[in-house]
Amino acid sequence: MVCEQRAWYHAARIPRIPHRVALRWAGARPRPGGSLTGRLAIPTSTAAARGSLRRDVRIIGLVGAAHFVSHFFQLVLPPLFPLLRDDFGVTYVHLGLLMSLFYAASGIGQTASGFLVDHFGARRVLPSGMALLAVAMALAGLAPSYWTLMAVALVGGLGNSVFQPADYSIFNASVSPTRLGRAYGVHSICGNLGWVLAPVVVVGLSAAFGWRAALLTVGGLGVAAALAVSTQGDVLDDRRELAGLRSVPVGGWSASVTLLMTRPILIAFAYFALLATSQIGIQTFSVSAMVAIYEAPLGLATGALTAFFVGSAAGILLGAFLADRTSRHDLLASGGMCVGALASLAMASAVPPLAVLPVLMALAGFCLGATTPARDMLVRAATPPGASGKVYGFVYSGLDLGSALTPLLFGWLLDKGEPRMVFVASAAFILLTIATLVQVHRQAAPAGERVPAHR
Repeated sequence: MVCEQRAWYHAARIPRIPHRVALRWAGARPRPGGSLTGRLAIPTSTAAARGSLRRDVRIIGLVGAAHFVSHFFQLVLPPLFPLLRDDFGVTYVHLGLLMSLFYAASGIGQTASGFLVDHFGARRVLPSGMALLAVAMALAGLAPSYWTLMAVALVGGLGNSVFQPADYSIFNASVSPTRLGRAYGVHSICGNLGWVLAPVVVVGLSAAFGWRAALLTVGGLGVAAALAVSTQGDVLDDRRELAGLRSVPVGGWSASVTLLMTRPILIAFAYFALLATSQIGIQTFSVSAMVAIYEAPLGLATGALTAFFVGSAAGILLGAFLADRTSRHDLLASGGMCVGALASLAMASAVPPLAVLPVLMALAGFCLGATTPARDMLVRAATPPGASGKVYGFVYSGLDLGSALTPLLFGWLLDKGEPRMVFVASAAFILLTIATLVQVHRQAAPAGERVPAHR
Protein backbone atom coordinates (compact mmCIF):
# COMPACT_ATOMS: atom_id res chain seq x y z
CA MET A 1 0.00 0.00 0.00
CA VAL A 2 2.85 2.40 0.71
CA CYS A 3 4.28 1.81 -2.76
CA GLU A 4 0.85 2.43 -4.27
CA GLN A 5 0.52 5.70 -2.39
CA ARG A 6 3.94 6.86 -3.54
CA ALA A 7 3.10 5.99 -7.15
CA TRP A 8 -0.08 8.07 -7.04
CA TYR A 9 1.72 10.92 -5.32
CA HIS A 10 4.42 11.13 -7.99
CA ALA A 11 1.92 10.77 -10.82
CA ALA A 12 -0.38 13.56 -9.62
CA ARG A 13 2.18 15.63 -7.65
CA ILE A 14 -0.14 15.94 -4.69
CA PRO A 15 1.47 17.00 -1.43
CA ARG A 16 0.68 14.79 1.53
CA ILE A 17 -1.38 15.65 4.58
CA PRO A 18 -1.08 13.80 7.89
CA HIS A 19 -3.56 10.94 7.99
CA ARG A 20 -5.54 12.25 10.96
CA VAL A 21 -5.81 15.72 9.44
CA ALA A 22 -7.07 14.27 6.18
CA LEU A 23 -9.65 12.17 8.01
CA ARG A 24 -10.89 15.16 9.98
CA TRP A 25 -11.06 17.26 6.79
CA ALA A 26 -12.84 14.63 4.79
CA GLY A 27 -15.15 13.49 7.54
CA ALA A 28 -15.30 10.07 5.93
CA ARG A 29 -13.54 6.75 5.76
CA PRO A 30 -11.40 5.89 2.75
CA ARG A 31 -13.35 4.44 -0.12
CA PRO A 32 -12.86 0.74 -0.91
CA GLY A 33 -9.74 0.31 -2.97
CA GLY A 34 -8.48 3.77 -2.13
CA SER A 35 -6.86 5.73 0.65
CA LEU A 36 -6.34 9.25 1.81
CA THR A 37 -3.13 10.02 -0.02
CA GLY A 38 -3.14 13.79 -0.37
CA ARG A 39 -5.07 16.91 0.38
CA LEU A 40 -8.38 15.13 -0.04
CA ALA A 41 -9.74 11.60 -0.23
CA ILE A 42 -8.40 10.45 -3.57
CA PRO A 43 -8.10 6.88 -4.86
CA THR A 44 -4.62 5.43 -4.97
CA SER A 45 -3.01 4.48 -8.26
CA THR A 46 -4.43 0.97 -7.97
CA ALA A 47 -7.98 2.23 -7.61
CA ALA A 48 -7.53 4.83 -10.33
CA ALA A 49 -6.07 2.26 -12.70
CA ARG A 50 -9.20 0.12 -12.28
CA GLY A 51 -11.14 2.56 -14.46
CA SER A 52 -11.92 0.44 -17.50
CA LEU A 53 -10.41 1.27 -20.86
CA ARG A 54 -13.91 1.32 -22.35
CA ARG A 55 -15.08 3.93 -19.84
CA ASP A 56 -12.01 6.09 -20.39
CA VAL A 57 -12.44 5.92 -24.16
CA ARG A 58 -16.08 6.92 -23.80
CA ILE A 59 -15.23 9.90 -21.59
CA ILE A 60 -12.41 11.02 -23.87
CA GLY A 61 -14.65 10.67 -26.93
CA LEU A 62 -17.50 12.69 -25.41
CA VAL A 63 -15.28 15.49 -24.16
CA GLY A 64 -13.32 15.50 -27.42
CA ALA A 65 -16.59 15.83 -29.35
CA ALA A 66 -17.55 18.80 -27.19
CA HIS A 67 -14.18 20.42 -27.88
CA PHE A 68 -14.73 19.81 -31.59
CA VAL A 69 -17.98 21.79 -31.32
CA SER A 70 -16.16 24.66 -29.61
CA HIS A 71 -13.49 25.00 -32.32
CA PHE A 72 -15.99 24.40 -35.11
CA PHE A 73 -18.10 27.38 -34.08
CA GLN A 74 -15.01 29.56 -33.66
CA LEU A 75 -14.56 29.40 -37.44
CA VAL A 76 -18.20 29.52 -38.55
CA LEU A 77 -18.41 33.27 -39.17
CA PRO A 78 -14.98 34.15 -40.71
CA PRO A 79 -15.47 32.16 -43.96
CA LEU A 80 -18.73 34.07 -44.49
CA PHE A 81 -17.17 37.52 -44.09
CA PRO A 82 -17.28 38.37 -47.81
CA LEU A 83 -21.02 37.65 -47.87
CA LEU A 84 -21.69 39.47 -44.59
CA ARG A 85 -19.71 42.45 -45.86
CA ASP A 86 -21.95 42.80 -48.90
CA ASP A 87 -25.24 42.17 -47.10
CA PHE A 88 -24.62 44.50 -44.17
CA GLY A 89 -22.52 47.10 -45.97
CA VAL A 90 -19.63 47.03 -43.47
CA THR A 91 -15.86 46.84 -43.77
CA TYR A 92 -13.54 43.96 -42.87
CA VAL A 93 -12.47 45.96 -39.85
CA HIS A 94 -16.06 45.82 -38.59
CA LEU A 95 -16.18 42.09 -39.23
CA GLY A 96 -12.84 41.58 -37.50
CA LEU A 97 -14.29 43.37 -34.49
CA LEU A 98 -16.91 40.62 -34.25
CA MET A 99 -14.22 38.03 -33.60
CA SER A 100 -12.41 40.35 -31.20
CA LEU A 101 -15.64 40.64 -29.19
CA PHE A 102 -16.09 36.86 -29.35
CA TYR A 103 -12.64 36.10 -27.95
CA ALA A 104 -12.77 38.92 -25.42
CA ALA A 105 -16.02 37.52 -24.00
CA SER A 106 -14.55 34.03 -24.06
CA GLY A 107 -11.37 35.10 -22.28
CA ILE A 108 -13.13 37.10 -19.60
CA GLY A 109 -15.78 34.44 -19.16
CA GLN A 110 -13.37 31.52 -18.77
CA THR A 111 -12.42 32.31 -15.20
CA ALA A 112 -16.06 32.87 -14.22
CA SER A 113 -16.98 29.62 -15.98
CA GLY A 114 -14.29 27.86 -13.95
CA PHE A 115 -15.99 28.94 -10.73
CA LEU A 116 -19.33 27.71 -12.08
CA VAL A 117 -17.76 24.37 -12.99
CA ASP A 118 -16.30 23.92 -9.51
CA HIS A 119 -19.61 24.89 -7.88
CA PHE A 120 -22.27 23.26 -10.08
CA GLY A 121 -20.26 20.56 -11.82
CA ALA A 122 -18.90 20.32 -15.34
CA ARG A 123 -21.59 17.90 -16.48
CA ARG A 124 -24.14 20.70 -16.04
CA VAL A 125 -22.04 23.62 -17.25
CA LEU A 126 -20.58 21.96 -20.36
CA PRO A 127 -23.85 21.25 -22.24
CA SER A 128 -25.21 24.62 -21.17
CA GLY A 129 -22.23 26.38 -22.75
CA MET A 130 -22.48 24.25 -25.88
CA ALA A 131 -26.16 25.15 -26.25
CA LEU A 132 -25.50 28.87 -25.68
CA LEU A 133 -22.75 28.89 -28.33
CA ALA A 134 -24.87 26.99 -30.85
CA VAL A 135 -27.95 29.17 -30.27
CA ALA A 136 -25.82 32.29 -30.75
CA MET A 137 -24.58 31.08 -34.13
CA ALA A 138 -28.13 30.16 -35.16
CA LEU A 139 -29.32 33.64 -34.16
CA ALA A 140 -26.58 35.10 -36.34
CA GLY A 141 -28.48 33.57 -39.26
CA LEU A 142 -31.50 35.69 -38.27
CA ALA A 143 -29.57 38.90 -37.54
CA PRO A 144 -31.26 41.93 -39.18
CA SER A 145 -28.24 44.23 -38.73
CA TYR A 146 -24.54 44.38 -37.97
CA TRP A 147 -25.24 45.56 -34.42
CA THR A 148 -27.21 42.39 -33.80
CA LEU A 149 -24.19 40.39 -34.91
CA MET A 150 -22.10 42.19 -32.28
CA ALA A 151 -24.48 41.06 -29.53
CA VAL A 152 -24.47 37.54 -30.97
CA ALA A 153 -20.65 37.49 -30.93
CA LEU A 154 -20.61 38.42 -27.23
CA VAL A 155 -23.14 35.71 -26.35
CA GLY A 156 -21.27 33.14 -28.41
CA GLY A 157 -18.02 34.03 -26.67
CA LEU A 158 -19.62 33.46 -23.28
CA GLY A 159 -20.81 30.06 -24.44
CA ASN A 160 -17.33 29.23 -25.70
CA SER A 161 -15.81 30.12 -22.32
CA VAL A 162 -16.97 26.93 -20.58
CA PHE A 163 -15.10 24.32 -22.59
CA GLN A 164 -11.56 24.44 -21.18
CA PRO A 165 -12.49 24.49 -17.46
CA ALA A 166 -15.25 21.90 -17.92
CA ASP A 167 -13.29 19.55 -20.17
CA TYR A 168 -10.19 19.40 -18.00
CA SER A 169 -12.20 19.05 -14.79
CA ILE A 170 -13.85 15.95 -16.23
CA PHE A 171 -10.55 14.52 -17.46
CA ASN A 172 -8.71 15.10 -14.19
CA ALA A 173 -11.48 13.51 -12.12
CA SER A 174 -12.65 10.63 -14.30
CA VAL A 175 -9.87 9.44 -16.63
CA SER A 176 -7.30 6.99 -15.29
CA PRO A 177 -4.02 8.83 -14.53
CA THR A 178 -2.10 6.48 -16.82
CA ARG A 179 -4.18 7.68 -19.79
CA LEU A 180 -4.38 11.41 -19.06
CA GLY A 181 -1.68 12.38 -21.53
CA ARG A 182 -3.51 10.63 -24.35
CA ALA A 183 -6.78 12.21 -23.20
CA TYR A 184 -5.23 15.67 -23.48
CA GLY A 185 -3.82 14.78 -26.91
CA VAL A 186 -7.16 13.59 -28.31
CA HIS A 187 -8.76 16.72 -26.86
CA SER A 188 -6.40 18.96 -28.81
CA ILE A 189 -6.72 16.97 -32.04
CA CYS A 190 -10.53 17.11 -31.90
CA GLY A 191 -10.31 20.88 -31.56
CA ASN A 192 -8.03 21.07 -34.61
CA LEU A 193 -10.51 18.97 -36.60
CA GLY A 194 -13.21 21.48 -35.74
CA TRP A 195 -11.09 24.26 -37.23
CA VAL A 196 -10.43 22.22 -40.37
CA LEU A 197 -14.05 21.20 -41.06
CA ALA A 198 -15.89 24.43 -40.17
CA PRO A 199 -14.97 26.41 -43.33
CA VAL A 200 -15.72 23.44 -45.59
CA VAL A 201 -19.14 22.75 -44.04
CA VAL A 202 -20.28 26.37 -43.71
CA VAL A 203 -19.13 27.47 -47.16
CA GLY A 204 -20.68 24.35 -48.74
CA LEU A 205 -24.03 24.90 -47.04
CA SER A 206 -23.92 28.59 -47.88
CA ALA A 207 -23.30 27.89 -51.55
CA ALA A 208 -26.28 25.53 -51.63
CA PHE A 209 -28.81 27.30 -49.40
CA GLY A 210 -27.46 30.75 -48.51
CA TRP A 211 -25.46 31.91 -45.50
CA ARG A 212 -28.48 32.41 -43.23
CA ALA A 213 -29.69 28.86 -43.77
CA ALA A 214 -26.14 27.62 -43.25
CA LEU A 215 -25.88 29.29 -39.85
CA LEU A 216 -29.32 28.07 -38.80
CA THR A 217 -28.40 24.52 -39.84
CA VAL A 218 -25.09 24.30 -37.99
CA GLY A 219 -26.63 26.07 -34.99
CA GLY A 220 -29.41 23.48 -34.85
CA LEU A 221 -26.90 20.65 -35.08
CA GLY A 222 -24.93 22.25 -32.24
CA VAL A 223 -28.02 22.37 -30.02
CA ALA A 224 -28.65 18.69 -30.79
CA ALA A 225 -25.07 17.89 -29.80
CA ALA A 226 -25.52 19.79 -26.53
CA LEU A 227 -28.68 17.83 -25.75
CA ALA A 228 -26.86 14.57 -26.46
CA VAL A 229 -24.02 15.51 -24.10
CA SER A 230 -26.52 16.51 -21.39
CA THR A 231 -27.79 12.91 -21.29
CA GLN A 232 -24.32 11.58 -20.41
CA GLY A 233 -24.07 13.09 -16.93
CA ASP A 234 -23.36 9.70 -15.36
CA VAL A 235 -20.23 9.37 -17.50
CA LEU A 236 -19.01 12.98 -17.44
CA ASP A 237 -18.21 12.95 -13.73
CA ASP A 238 -15.96 15.72 -12.46
CA ARG A 239 -16.70 15.14 -8.77
CA ARG A 240 -14.85 11.85 -8.29
CA GLU A 241 -11.83 13.59 -6.81
CA LEU A 242 -14.12 14.81 -4.02
CA ALA A 243 -16.09 11.59 -3.67
CA GLY A 244 -17.13 10.79 -0.15
CA LEU A 245 -16.43 14.27 1.18
CA ARG A 246 -19.25 16.06 2.95
CA SER A 247 -17.43 18.66 5.00
CA VAL A 248 -14.92 20.31 2.69
CA PRO A 249 -14.31 23.78 4.09
CA VAL A 250 -15.52 26.65 1.94
CA GLY A 251 -13.17 29.61 1.85
CA GLY A 252 -15.30 31.87 -0.33
CA TRP A 253 -14.21 34.19 -3.09
CA SER A 254 -11.17 35.50 -1.26
CA ALA A 255 -9.67 32.01 -0.91
CA SER A 256 -10.37 31.26 -4.55
CA VAL A 257 -8.72 34.48 -5.69
CA THR A 258 -5.77 33.71 -3.42
CA LEU A 259 -5.44 30.34 -5.15
CA LEU A 260 -5.39 31.93 -8.60
CA MET A 261 -2.83 34.50 -7.51
CA THR A 262 -0.30 31.87 -6.38
CA ARG A 263 3.01 31.87 -8.22
CA PRO A 264 2.63 28.63 -10.24
CA ILE A 265 -0.86 29.56 -11.44
CA LEU A 266 0.26 33.03 -12.54
CA ILE A 267 3.29 31.51 -14.29
CA ALA A 268 0.99 29.07 -16.10
CA PHE A 269 -1.16 32.03 -17.20
CA ALA A 270 1.97 33.74 -18.54
CA TYR A 271 2.94 30.54 -20.33
CA PHE A 272 -0.32 30.41 -22.28
CA ALA A 273 -0.15 34.12 -23.12
CA LEU A 274 3.38 33.71 -24.52
CA LEU A 275 2.46 30.50 -26.31
CA ALA A 276 -0.50 32.13 -28.04
CA THR A 277 1.63 35.10 -29.07
CA SER A 278 4.23 32.85 -30.72
CA GLN A 279 1.92 30.34 -32.36
CA ILE A 280 -0.78 32.76 -33.50
CA GLY A 281 2.01 34.88 -34.98
CA ILE A 282 3.10 31.95 -37.12
CA GLN A 283 -0.42 30.84 -38.00
CA THR A 284 -1.62 34.32 -38.95
CA PHE A 285 1.37 36.02 -40.54
CA SER A 286 3.78 33.31 -41.72
CA VAL A 287 2.24 33.21 -45.21
CA SER A 288 2.71 36.95 -45.69
CA ALA A 289 6.22 36.75 -44.22
CA MET A 290 7.30 33.89 -46.51
CA VAL A 291 5.98 35.73 -49.55
CA ALA A 292 7.96 38.84 -48.54
CA ILE A 293 11.20 37.07 -47.54
CA TYR A 294 11.44 34.37 -50.22
CA GLU A 295 9.12 35.81 -52.89
CA ALA A 296 7.36 32.48 -52.52
CA PRO A 297 4.23 31.79 -54.58
CA LEU A 298 1.09 32.19 -52.49
CA GLY A 299 0.15 28.55 -53.09
CA LEU A 300 3.47 27.29 -51.75
CA ALA A 301 3.35 29.57 -48.69
CA THR A 302 -0.21 28.46 -47.93
CA GLY A 303 0.84 24.83 -48.37
CA ALA A 304 3.66 25.40 -45.88
CA LEU A 305 1.12 26.65 -43.34
CA THR A 306 -0.99 23.56 -43.98
CA ALA A 307 2.13 21.48 -43.32
CA PHE A 308 2.45 23.30 -39.99
CA PHE A 309 -1.05 22.19 -38.96
CA VAL A 310 -0.51 18.61 -40.14
CA GLY A 311 2.79 18.46 -38.29
CA SER A 312 1.11 19.84 -35.18
CA ALA A 313 -1.54 17.10 -35.22
CA ALA A 314 1.15 14.41 -35.62
CA GLY A 315 3.17 15.96 -32.81
CA ILE A 316 0.18 15.94 -30.48
CA LEU A 317 -0.27 12.21 -31.08
CA LEU A 318 3.34 11.46 -30.18
CA GLY A 319 3.32 13.88 -27.27
CA ALA A 320 0.22 12.24 -25.83
CA PHE A 321 1.98 8.86 -25.53
CA LEU A 322 5.19 10.40 -24.23
CA ALA A 323 3.34 12.42 -21.59
CA ASP A 324 1.94 9.19 -20.12
CA ARG A 325 5.41 7.68 -19.93
CA THR A 326 7.41 10.36 -18.15
CA SER A 327 7.13 12.49 -15.05
CA ARG A 328 9.46 15.18 -16.43
CA HIS A 329 6.89 16.97 -18.54
CA ASP A 330 8.90 20.18 -18.27
CA LEU A 331 11.85 18.57 -20.10
CA LEU A 332 9.60 17.07 -22.77
CA ALA A 333 7.87 20.37 -23.48
CA SER A 334 11.09 22.39 -23.31
CA GLY A 335 12.87 20.12 -25.79
CA GLY A 336 10.06 20.40 -28.32
CA MET A 337 9.98 24.17 -27.99
CA CYS A 338 13.72 24.50 -28.51
CA VAL A 339 13.56 22.62 -31.81
CA GLY A 340 10.46 24.59 -32.86
CA ALA A 341 12.27 27.87 -32.14
CA LEU A 342 15.29 26.75 -34.19
CA ALA A 343 13.04 25.91 -37.14
CA SER A 344 11.47 29.37 -36.91
CA LEU A 345 14.89 31.03 -36.86
CA ALA A 346 15.95 28.99 -39.88
CA MET A 347 13.00 30.39 -41.83
CA ALA A 348 13.94 33.91 -40.73
CA SER A 349 17.46 33.47 -42.14
CA ALA A 350 16.25 33.44 -45.78
CA VAL A 351 18.84 30.70 -46.46
CA PRO A 352 16.68 27.57 -47.03
CA PRO A 353 15.41 27.02 -50.59
CA LEU A 354 11.70 27.32 -51.29
CA ALA A 355 11.20 23.56 -51.40
CA VAL A 356 12.40 23.26 -47.78
CA LEU A 357 9.90 25.76 -46.34
CA PRO A 358 7.04 23.22 -45.97
CA VAL A 359 9.48 20.82 -44.26
CA LEU A 360 10.60 23.47 -41.77
CA MET A 361 7.02 24.53 -41.07
CA ALA A 362 5.98 20.90 -40.56
CA LEU A 363 8.93 20.40 -38.19
CA ALA A 364 8.00 23.50 -36.19
CA GLY A 365 4.37 22.39 -35.98
CA PHE A 366 5.34 18.86 -34.98
CA CYS A 367 7.64 19.97 -32.17
CA LEU A 368 5.22 22.55 -30.80
CA GLY A 369 2.31 20.11 -31.06
CA ALA A 370 4.27 17.47 -29.16
CA THR A 371 4.44 19.82 -26.16
CA THR A 372 0.65 20.20 -25.85
CA PRO A 373 -0.18 17.14 -23.66
CA ALA A 374 2.90 17.74 -21.48
CA ARG A 375 1.91 21.35 -20.79
CA ASP A 376 -1.58 20.22 -19.69
CA MET A 377 0.00 17.68 -17.33
CA LEU A 378 2.10 20.46 -15.82
CA VAL A 379 -0.96 22.62 -15.18
CA ARG A 380 -2.68 19.62 -13.61
CA ALA A 381 0.30 19.17 -11.28
CA ALA A 382 -0.20 22.74 -10.05
CA THR A 383 -3.98 22.35 -9.59
CA PRO A 384 -5.46 21.35 -6.20
CA PRO A 385 -8.30 18.81 -6.24
CA GLY A 386 -11.68 20.50 -6.60
CA ALA A 387 -10.19 23.57 -8.30
CA SER A 388 -9.68 22.28 -11.85
CA GLY A 389 -12.46 24.48 -13.23
CA LYS A 390 -11.26 27.81 -11.93
CA VAL A 391 -7.56 27.08 -12.49
CA TYR A 392 -7.90 25.85 -16.07
CA GLY A 393 -10.38 28.62 -16.84
CA PHE A 394 -7.97 31.25 -15.56
CA VAL A 395 -4.74 29.98 -17.12
CA TYR A 396 -6.36 29.29 -20.50
CA SER A 397 -7.65 32.87 -20.64
CA GLY A 398 -3.99 33.67 -21.26
CA LEU A 399 -4.50 32.21 -24.74
CA ASP A 400 -7.15 34.82 -25.46
CA LEU A 401 -4.90 37.58 -24.14
CA GLY A 402 -2.03 36.49 -26.37
CA SER A 403 -4.36 36.08 -29.35
CA ALA A 404 -5.67 39.62 -28.87
CA LEU A 405 -2.20 41.20 -28.72
CA THR A 406 -0.55 39.22 -31.51
CA PRO A 407 -2.09 40.92 -34.57
CA LEU A 408 -0.97 44.33 -33.33
CA LEU A 409 2.67 43.35 -32.83
CA PHE A 410 3.22 41.19 -35.91
CA GLY A 411 1.17 43.43 -38.17
CA TRP A 412 3.35 46.36 -37.08
CA LEU A 413 6.50 44.38 -37.94
CA LEU A 414 5.22 43.65 -41.44
CA ASP A 415 4.15 47.27 -41.95
CA LYS A 416 7.69 48.31 -40.98
CA GLY A 417 9.13 46.09 -43.70
CA GLU A 418 10.59 43.52 -41.30
CA PRO A 419 9.07 40.18 -42.36
CA ARG A 420 12.03 38.23 -40.94
CA MET A 421 11.18 39.57 -37.50
CA VAL A 422 7.89 37.67 -37.64
CA PHE A 423 9.81 34.41 -37.32
CA VAL A 424 12.45 35.89 -34.99
CA ALA A 425 9.82 37.26 -32.61
CA SER A 426 7.93 33.95 -32.70
CA ALA A 427 11.12 32.09 -31.80
CA ALA A 428 11.83 34.54 -28.98
CA PHE A 429 8.38 34.06 -27.46
CA ILE A 430 8.71 30.28 -27.81
CA LEU A 431 11.99 30.38 -25.87
CA LEU A 432 10.44 32.59 -23.19
CA THR A 433 7.79 29.95 -22.58
CA ILE A 434 10.51 27.48 -21.57
CA ALA A 435 11.31 29.58 -18.50
CA THR A 436 7.65 29.52 -17.48
CA LEU A 437 7.48 25.73 -17.94
CA VAL A 438 10.46 25.18 -15.66
CA GLN A 439 8.97 27.47 -13.03
CA VAL A 440 5.58 25.73 -13.12
CA HIS A 441 7.33 22.38 -12.61
CA ARG A 442 9.35 23.68 -9.67
CA GLN A 443 6.51 25.53 -7.99
CA ALA A 444 3.68 23.02 -8.46
CA ALA A 445 4.13 20.99 -5.28
CA PRO A 446 4.89 23.91 -2.93
CA ALA A 447 1.86 25.75 -4.23
CA GLY A 448 -0.35 22.84 -3.43
CA GLU A 449 0.96 22.80 0.13
CA ARG A 450 0.37 26.50 0.59
CA VAL A 451 -3.15 26.78 -0.79
CA PRO A 452 -5.78 24.05 -0.46
CA ALA A 453 -8.69 23.82 -2.85
CA HIS A 454 -11.84 25.72 -2.03
CA ARG A 455 -15.14 25.25 -3.74
